[in-house]
Amino acid sequence: MSRQYFGTDGVRGVVGEDLTPELVERLGRAATLWSGRGRIFVGRDTRASGVELEEALARGIASAGGNAVVAGVLPTPAVALLTLDLGCVITASHNPPEYNGVKFFDRDGQKLTDEQEEQIEALLDQPGTGGGEIDEVGVATDSYLEHVLERFGSDLSGLRIGVDCANGAYAGLAPKAFAQLGAEVATIGDEPDGHNINVGCGATDLRALQQLVVREELDLGVAFDGDGDRMLAVDADGNVVDGDQIVALLALHLQASSVTVTPMTNGGFHELMSEHGIETHVTSEVGDRYVLETIRATSGKLGGEQSGHIIYLDGHVTGDGLVAALLLCKALEGRTLAQAAGVMRRYPQVKENVRVRSKTFSPELVDAIAQHNAELQGRGRVLVRPSGTEPVVRVLAEAPDEAEAASLCANIAALVRRELG
Repeated sequence: MSRQYFGTDGVRGVVGEDLTPELVERLGRAATLWSGRGRIFVGRDTRASGVELEEALARGIASAGGNAVVAGVLPTPAVALLTLDLGCVITASHNPPEYNGVKFFDRDGQKLTDEQEEQIEALLDQPGTGGGEIDEVGVATDSYLEHVLERFGSDLSGLRIGVDCANGAYAGLAPKAFAQLGAEVATIGDEPDGHNINVGCGATDLRALQQLVVREELDLGVAFDGDGDRMLAVDADGNVVDGDQIVALLALHLQASSVTVTPMTNGGFHELMSEHGIETHVTSEVGDRYVLETIRATSGKLGGEQSGHIIYLDGHVTGDGLVAALLLCKALEGRTLAQAAGVMRRYPQVKENVRVRSKTFSPELVDAIAQHNAELQGRGRVLVRPSGTEPVVRVLAEAPDEAEAASLCANIAALVRRELG
Protein backbone atom coordinates (compact mmCIF):
# COMPACT_ATOMS: atom_id res chain seq x y z
CA MET A 1 0.00 0.00 0.00
CA SER A 2 1.46 3.38 -1.01
CA ARG A 3 0.76 6.64 0.78
CA GLN A 4 -1.74 8.92 -0.96
CA TYR A 5 -1.51 11.99 1.26
CA PHE A 6 1.76 11.75 3.21
CA GLY A 7 4.91 12.91 1.45
CA THR A 8 8.53 13.43 2.49
CA ASP A 9 7.54 15.49 5.52
CA GLY A 10 3.95 14.89 6.54
CA VAL A 11 0.86 15.95 4.59
CA ARG A 12 1.29 19.21 2.74
CA GLY A 13 -0.44 21.25 0.04
CA VAL A 14 -2.09 24.49 -1.03
CA VAL A 15 -4.88 25.33 1.43
CA GLY A 16 -8.31 24.96 -0.12
CA GLU A 17 -6.98 22.81 -2.94
CA ASP A 18 -4.76 19.90 -1.82
CA LEU A 19 -5.25 20.60 1.87
CA THR A 20 -8.72 21.29 3.33
CA PRO A 21 -10.10 21.55 6.87
CA GLU A 22 -12.12 18.41 6.13
CA LEU A 23 -8.95 16.44 5.31
CA VAL A 24 -7.15 17.79 8.39
CA GLU A 25 -10.11 16.79 10.59
CA ARG A 26 -10.01 13.28 9.10
CA LEU A 27 -6.25 13.13 9.74
CA GLY A 28 -6.78 14.14 13.37
CA ARG A 29 -9.42 11.47 13.84
CA ALA A 30 -7.40 8.76 12.08
CA ALA A 31 -4.19 9.58 13.98
CA THR A 32 -6.07 9.49 17.28
CA LEU A 33 -7.60 6.10 16.51
CA TRP A 34 -4.17 4.84 15.42
CA SER A 35 -2.44 6.08 18.58
CA GLY A 36 -5.01 4.64 20.99
CA ARG A 37 -7.10 7.74 21.81
CA GLY A 38 -4.55 9.36 24.09
CA ARG A 39 -3.42 12.95 24.67
CA ILE A 40 -2.22 14.68 21.51
CA PHE A 41 -0.11 17.83 21.72
CA VAL A 42 -0.85 20.35 18.94
CA GLY A 43 1.17 23.35 17.73
CA ARG A 44 1.21 25.48 14.57
CA ASP A 45 3.24 28.06 12.72
CA THR A 46 2.08 31.60 11.90
CA ARG A 47 0.17 31.03 8.64
CA ALA A 48 -3.28 32.64 8.48
CA SER A 49 -4.80 29.25 7.63
CA GLY A 50 -3.30 27.71 10.75
CA VAL A 51 -6.08 28.75 13.13
CA GLU A 52 -8.85 27.10 11.10
CA LEU A 53 -6.78 23.98 10.46
CA GLU A 54 -5.80 23.76 14.13
CA GLU A 55 -9.49 23.85 15.06
CA ALA A 56 -10.24 21.16 12.46
CA LEU A 57 -7.46 18.93 13.75
CA ALA A 58 -8.62 19.35 17.36
CA ARG A 59 -12.20 18.48 16.32
CA GLY A 60 -10.94 15.34 14.63
CA ILE A 61 -8.96 14.33 17.72
CA ALA A 62 -11.92 14.89 20.03
CA SER A 63 -14.29 13.06 17.67
CA ALA A 64 -12.16 9.92 18.08
CA GLY A 65 -12.12 10.09 21.88
CA GLY A 66 -8.74 11.77 22.20
CA ASN A 67 -7.62 14.80 24.22
CA ALA A 68 -6.30 17.62 22.02
CA VAL A 69 -3.83 19.75 23.99
CA VAL A 70 -3.62 22.91 21.86
CA ALA A 71 -0.58 25.15 22.37
CA GLY A 72 -0.96 27.71 19.56
CA VAL A 73 2.09 29.06 17.71
CA LEU A 74 5.13 26.92 18.47
CA PRO A 75 8.23 25.83 16.53
CA THR A 76 8.14 22.27 15.17
CA PRO A 77 11.09 21.11 17.35
CA ALA A 78 9.22 22.34 20.45
CA VAL A 79 6.25 20.16 19.52
CA ALA A 80 8.62 17.19 19.16
CA LEU A 81 10.09 17.86 22.61
CA LEU A 82 6.76 18.39 24.34
CA THR A 83 4.80 15.64 22.57
CA LEU A 84 2.45 13.52 24.65
CA ASP A 85 0.99 10.24 23.34
CA LEU A 86 1.31 11.92 19.95
CA GLY A 87 2.51 15.31 18.74
CA CYS A 88 1.16 17.23 15.78
CA VAL A 89 2.15 20.51 14.19
CA ILE A 90 0.18 22.46 11.58
CA THR A 91 2.86 23.77 9.23
CA ALA A 92 4.21 23.75 5.70
CA SER A 93 7.73 24.46 6.97
CA HIS A 94 9.70 26.43 4.35
CA ASN A 95 6.88 26.58 1.77
CA PRO A 96 5.11 29.86 0.82
CA PRO A 97 2.15 31.20 2.85
CA GLU A 98 -0.56 29.65 0.67
CA TYR A 99 0.66 26.18 1.70
CA ASN A 100 0.04 24.41 4.97
CA GLY A 101 0.39 20.89 6.27
CA VAL A 102 0.29 18.41 9.11
CA LYS A 103 3.30 16.66 10.70
CA PHE A 104 3.12 13.99 13.38
CA PHE A 105 5.56 12.87 16.08
CA ASP A 106 5.29 9.74 18.19
CA ARG A 107 5.45 9.79 22.00
CA ASP A 108 9.27 9.82 21.82
CA GLY A 109 9.31 12.88 19.57
CA GLN A 110 10.28 10.92 16.47
CA LYS A 111 8.73 11.45 13.05
CA LEU A 112 6.50 8.63 11.95
CA THR A 113 7.80 5.98 9.55
CA ASP A 114 6.35 5.41 6.08
CA GLU A 115 4.60 2.31 7.41
CA GLN A 116 3.01 4.19 10.32
CA GLU A 117 1.77 6.90 7.97
CA GLU A 118 0.22 4.21 5.75
CA GLN A 119 -1.58 2.83 8.80
CA ILE A 120 -3.03 6.28 9.58
CA GLU A 121 -4.17 6.72 5.97
CA ALA A 122 -5.96 3.36 6.18
CA LEU A 123 -8.11 4.83 9.00
CA LEU A 124 -9.09 8.07 7.25
CA ASP A 125 -12.65 6.92 6.58
CA GLN A 126 -13.26 5.42 10.01
CA PRO A 127 -16.13 7.07 11.92
CA GLY A 128 -15.51 8.87 15.18
CA THR A 129 -16.45 7.53 18.57
CA GLY A 130 -16.92 10.85 20.36
CA GLY A 131 -16.09 11.49 24.00
CA GLY A 132 -12.91 13.48 23.51
CA GLU A 133 -11.78 16.85 24.87
CA ILE A 134 -10.00 19.99 23.68
CA ASP A 135 -7.73 21.87 26.11
CA GLU A 136 -5.60 24.97 25.53
CA VAL A 137 -2.20 25.51 27.17
CA GLY A 138 -0.16 28.68 27.35
CA VAL A 139 3.18 27.72 28.91
CA ALA A 140 4.65 25.57 26.14
CA THR A 141 6.90 28.32 24.74
CA ASP A 142 8.44 28.99 28.15
CA SER A 143 9.08 25.29 28.77
CA TYR A 144 10.77 24.91 25.40
CA LEU A 145 12.97 28.00 25.76
CA GLU A 146 14.05 26.99 29.26
CA HIS A 147 15.14 23.56 28.05
CA VAL A 148 17.05 24.90 25.04
CA LEU A 149 18.92 27.61 26.96
CA GLU A 150 19.81 25.30 29.83
CA ARG A 151 20.99 22.45 27.61
CA PHE A 152 22.56 24.25 24.63
CA GLY A 153 23.18 27.86 25.65
CA SER A 154 26.58 29.47 26.27
CA ASP A 155 27.87 32.93 27.10
CA LEU A 156 27.41 35.03 23.96
CA SER A 157 28.53 38.34 25.49
CA GLY A 158 30.22 40.54 22.92
CA LEU A 159 28.70 38.74 19.93
CA ARG A 160 26.72 40.90 17.53
CA ILE A 161 24.27 38.69 15.68
CA GLY A 162 21.53 39.19 13.11
CA VAL A 163 18.48 36.96 13.54
CA ASP A 164 15.95 36.36 10.75
CA CYS A 165 12.82 34.70 12.14
CA ALA A 166 11.17 34.23 8.70
CA ASN A 167 7.99 35.81 10.11
CA GLY A 168 7.37 32.35 11.49
CA ALA A 169 7.21 30.38 14.71
CA TYR A 170 10.51 31.75 16.07
CA ALA A 171 9.30 35.37 15.91
CA GLY A 172 9.93 36.91 19.33
CA LEU A 173 11.32 33.64 20.66
CA ALA A 174 14.73 33.29 18.97
CA PRO A 175 15.83 36.93 19.51
CA LYS A 176 14.88 36.55 23.17
CA ALA A 177 17.07 33.45 23.47
CA PHE A 178 20.17 35.18 22.08
CA ALA A 179 19.58 38.30 24.15
CA GLN A 180 19.26 36.27 27.36
CA LEU A 181 22.66 34.72 26.60
CA GLY A 182 24.26 38.15 26.32
CA ALA A 183 24.40 38.72 22.56
CA GLU A 184 23.61 42.03 20.91
CA VAL A 185 20.74 41.18 18.56
CA ALA A 186 19.46 42.81 15.37
CA THR A 187 16.23 41.19 14.24
CA ILE A 188 14.28 40.94 10.97
CA GLY A 189 11.37 38.74 9.88
CA ASP A 190 9.91 39.24 13.34
CA GLU A 191 6.45 40.61 12.48
CA PRO A 192 4.26 37.74 11.26
CA ASP A 193 0.88 38.75 9.84
CA GLY A 194 -0.24 35.35 8.62
CA HIS A 195 0.67 36.07 5.02
CA ASN A 196 4.39 36.93 5.12
CA ILE A 197 5.91 33.70 6.46
CA ASN A 198 9.01 32.80 4.39
CA VAL A 199 8.33 35.74 2.04
CA GLY A 200 11.58 37.54 1.19
CA CYS A 201 13.12 36.34 4.43
CA GLY A 202 14.25 33.30 6.36
CA ALA A 203 16.39 30.32 5.44
CA THR A 204 14.90 30.15 1.94
CA ASP A 205 15.84 33.74 1.07
CA LEU A 206 18.95 35.05 2.81
CA ARG A 207 19.29 38.37 0.96
CA ALA A 208 17.69 40.53 3.66
CA LEU A 209 19.85 38.93 6.35
CA GLN A 210 22.99 39.39 4.24
CA GLN A 211 22.20 43.08 3.82
CA LEU A 212 21.48 43.49 7.54
CA VAL A 213 24.74 41.86 8.63
CA VAL A 214 26.88 43.92 6.26
CA ARG A 215 25.02 47.19 6.90
CA GLU A 216 25.12 46.88 10.69
CA GLU A 217 28.65 45.38 10.70
CA LEU A 218 27.49 42.35 12.68
CA ASP A 219 29.64 39.33 13.45
CA LEU A 220 27.26 36.89 11.77
CA GLY A 221 23.63 36.22 11.01
CA VAL A 222 21.35 33.21 11.38
CA ALA A 223 18.09 32.56 9.56
CA PHE A 224 15.32 30.09 10.36
CA ASP A 225 12.49 28.81 8.23
CA GLY A 226 8.84 29.28 9.06
CA ASP A 227 8.47 26.38 11.48
CA GLY A 228 11.98 26.51 12.94
CA ASP A 229 13.46 23.18 11.94
CA ARG A 230 15.98 24.74 9.52
CA MET A 231 18.84 27.17 10.10
CA LEU A 232 21.39 28.72 7.75
CA ALA A 233 24.00 31.39 8.50
CA VAL A 234 25.91 34.24 6.88
CA ASP A 235 29.34 35.50 7.87
CA ALA A 236 30.34 39.11 8.55
CA ASP A 237 30.88 39.73 4.82
CA GLY A 238 27.43 38.41 3.97
CA ASN A 239 28.65 35.10 2.55
CA VAL A 240 26.30 32.15 3.03
CA VAL A 241 27.38 29.33 5.34
CA ASP A 242 25.22 26.36 4.41
CA GLY A 243 24.15 23.23 6.26
CA ASP A 244 27.11 21.19 5.03
CA GLN A 245 29.56 23.69 6.51
CA ILE A 246 27.59 23.99 9.75
CA VAL A 247 27.45 20.22 10.26
CA ALA A 248 31.18 20.01 9.47
CA LEU A 249 31.98 22.69 12.06
CA LEU A 250 29.85 20.98 14.69
CA ALA A 251 31.36 17.56 13.94
CA LEU A 252 34.84 18.93 14.66
CA HIS A 253 33.77 21.02 17.67
CA LEU A 254 31.77 18.21 19.26
CA GLN A 255 34.44 15.63 18.39
CA ALA A 256 31.82 13.41 16.80
CA SER A 257 32.80 9.85 15.97
CA SER A 258 30.23 9.67 13.17
CA VAL A 259 27.92 11.94 11.22
CA THR A 260 24.95 11.38 8.88
CA VAL A 261 24.31 13.39 5.73
CA THR A 262 22.37 13.05 2.46
CA PRO A 263 23.33 12.55 -1.21
CA MET A 264 23.15 16.36 -1.64
CA THR A 265 26.14 16.90 0.66
CA ASN A 266 29.17 18.60 -0.88
CA GLY A 267 32.23 16.54 -1.74
CA GLY A 268 34.36 18.86 0.35
CA PHE A 269 32.47 17.73 3.45
CA HIS A 270 33.42 14.12 2.83
CA GLU A 271 37.07 15.08 2.33
CA LEU A 272 37.17 16.96 5.65
CA MET A 273 35.49 14.16 7.60
CA SER A 274 37.91 11.63 6.11
CA GLU A 275 40.89 13.79 7.12
CA HIS A 276 39.67 13.79 10.73
CA GLY A 277 38.71 10.12 10.87
CA ILE A 278 35.00 10.83 11.32
CA GLU A 279 32.80 8.08 9.93
CA THR A 280 30.23 9.42 7.47
CA HIS A 281 26.89 7.76 6.77
CA VAL A 282 24.90 8.82 3.69
CA THR A 283 21.14 8.34 3.54
CA SER A 284 19.62 6.77 0.44
CA GLU A 285 16.95 9.51 0.28
CA VAL A 286 16.92 13.25 0.91
CA GLY A 287 14.94 14.50 3.91
CA ASP A 288 15.61 15.12 7.59
CA ARG A 289 13.42 12.19 8.65
CA TYR A 290 15.83 9.84 6.84
CA VAL A 291 18.81 11.56 8.45
CA LEU A 292 17.17 11.04 11.84
CA GLU A 293 16.47 7.37 11.14
CA THR A 294 20.08 6.76 10.07
CA ILE A 295 21.54 8.62 13.06
CA ARG A 296 19.51 6.42 15.39
CA ALA A 297 20.26 3.24 13.43
CA THR A 298 24.01 3.91 13.64
CA SER A 299 23.92 5.03 17.30
CA GLY A 300 25.11 8.48 16.29
CA LYS A 301 24.16 11.93 17.56
CA LEU A 302 24.87 14.38 14.73
CA GLY A 303 23.71 14.84 11.15
CA GLY A 304 22.08 17.24 8.78
CA GLU A 305 21.29 18.52 5.34
CA GLN A 306 22.75 21.23 3.15
CA SER A 307 19.36 22.98 3.28
CA GLY A 308 19.79 23.70 6.99
CA HIS A 309 18.24 20.79 8.84
CA ILE A 310 20.80 20.30 11.62
CA ILE A 311 20.18 17.43 14.03
CA TYR A 312 21.95 16.90 17.35
CA LEU A 313 20.37 14.27 19.56
CA ASP A 314 22.31 14.79 22.79
CA GLY A 315 19.51 16.36 24.84
CA HIS A 316 17.03 16.57 21.97
CA VAL A 317 14.83 14.33 19.85
CA THR A 318 14.85 16.01 16.43
CA GLY A 319 16.36 18.79 14.33
CA ASP A 320 16.10 22.25 15.87
CA GLY A 321 17.04 25.52 14.20
CA LEU A 322 17.59 27.47 17.42
CA VAL A 323 19.70 24.69 18.95
CA ALA A 324 21.79 24.55 15.78
CA ALA A 325 22.35 28.31 15.88
CA LEU A 326 23.40 28.21 19.55
CA LEU A 327 25.78 25.31 18.90
CA LEU A 328 27.25 27.15 15.90
CA CYS A 329 27.96 30.24 18.02
CA LYS A 330 29.66 28.07 20.64
CA ALA A 331 31.72 26.26 17.98
CA LEU A 332 33.32 29.52 16.79
CA GLU A 333 35.75 29.33 19.72
CA GLY A 334 36.95 32.91 19.24
CA ARG A 335 37.15 32.72 15.44
CA THR A 336 35.05 34.60 12.93
CA LEU A 337 32.45 32.52 11.16
CA ALA A 338 34.39 32.90 7.90
CA GLN A 339 37.53 31.50 9.55
CA ALA A 340 35.62 28.61 11.13
CA ALA A 341 33.75 27.72 7.93
CA GLY A 342 36.94 27.98 5.89
CA VAL A 343 38.18 24.62 7.17
CA MET A 344 35.88 22.94 4.63
CA ARG A 345 36.52 23.19 0.92
CA ARG A 346 33.32 23.62 -1.10
CA TYR A 347 33.10 22.22 -4.59
CA PRO A 348 30.92 24.40 -6.85
CA GLN A 349 27.34 23.17 -7.01
CA VAL A 350 24.64 24.48 -9.33
CA LYS A 351 20.99 23.59 -8.74
CA GLU A 352 17.75 24.06 -10.63
CA ASN A 353 14.17 23.16 -9.76
CA VAL A 354 12.33 22.05 -12.88
CA ARG A 355 8.53 22.22 -12.75
CA VAL A 356 7.09 19.02 -14.18
CA ARG A 357 3.76 17.33 -14.95
CA SER A 358 5.08 13.92 -13.93
CA LYS A 359 7.77 12.92 -11.44
CA THR A 360 8.14 9.39 -12.86
CA PHE A 361 11.54 9.01 -14.50
CA SER A 362 11.63 7.23 -17.87
CA PRO A 363 14.34 4.60 -18.51
CA GLU A 364 15.86 7.00 -21.05
CA LEU A 365 16.19 9.74 -18.44
CA VAL A 366 17.73 7.35 -15.91
CA ASP A 367 20.24 6.14 -18.51
CA ALA A 368 21.16 9.69 -19.54
CA ILE A 369 21.87 10.69 -15.92
CA ALA A 370 23.97 7.57 -15.41
CA GLN A 371 25.91 8.32 -18.59
CA HIS A 372 26.74 11.85 -17.44
CA ASN A 373 27.98 10.54 -14.09
CA ALA A 374 30.09 7.88 -15.81
CA GLU A 375 31.71 10.50 -18.04
CA LEU A 376 32.62 12.60 -14.99
CA GLN A 377 34.74 9.71 -13.65
CA GLY A 378 34.51 10.91 -10.08
CA ARG A 379 35.54 14.51 -10.88
CA GLY A 380 32.01 15.62 -10.12
CA ARG A 381 28.47 14.31 -10.13
CA VAL A 382 24.90 14.89 -11.19
CA LEU A 383 22.01 14.20 -8.79
CA VAL A 384 18.40 14.30 -10.00
CA ARG A 385 15.48 13.67 -7.65
CA PRO A 386 11.77 14.43 -7.45
CA SER A 387 10.65 16.79 -4.70
CA GLY A 388 8.59 15.19 -1.97
CA THR A 389 6.57 18.36 -1.36
CA GLU A 390 6.25 20.23 -4.69
CA PRO A 391 5.60 19.39 -8.40
CA VAL A 392 9.27 19.82 -9.28
CA VAL A 393 12.33 17.73 -10.03
CA ARG A 394 15.50 18.99 -8.36
CA VAL A 395 18.73 18.93 -10.36
CA LEU A 396 22.15 19.29 -8.73
CA ALA A 397 25.49 19.32 -10.55
CA GLU A 398 28.84 19.36 -8.74
CA ALA A 399 32.16 19.91 -10.51
CA PRO A 400 35.67 21.31 -9.88
CA ASP A 401 34.70 24.71 -11.30
CA GLU A 402 31.53 26.78 -11.48
CA ALA A 403 31.31 26.89 -15.29
CA GLU A 404 31.40 23.12 -15.67
CA ALA A 405 28.83 22.68 -12.90
CA ALA A 406 26.54 25.24 -14.53
CA SER A 407 26.83 23.55 -17.91
CA LEU A 408 26.12 20.13 -16.43
CA CYS A 409 23.08 21.43 -14.55
CA ALA A 410 21.68 23.21 -17.61
CA ASN A 411 22.04 20.10 -19.78
CA ILE A 412 20.33 17.80 -17.30
CA ALA A 413 17.59 20.34 -16.49
CA ALA A 414 16.81 20.65 -20.21
CA LEU A 415 16.61 16.88 -20.47
CA VAL A 416 14.26 16.66 -17.46
CA ARG A 417 12.09 19.44 -18.88
CA ARG A 418 11.83 17.67 -22.23
CA GLU A 419 11.04 14.29 -20.69
CA LEU A 420 8.73 15.29 -17.80
CA GLY A 421 7.66 18.91 -18.33
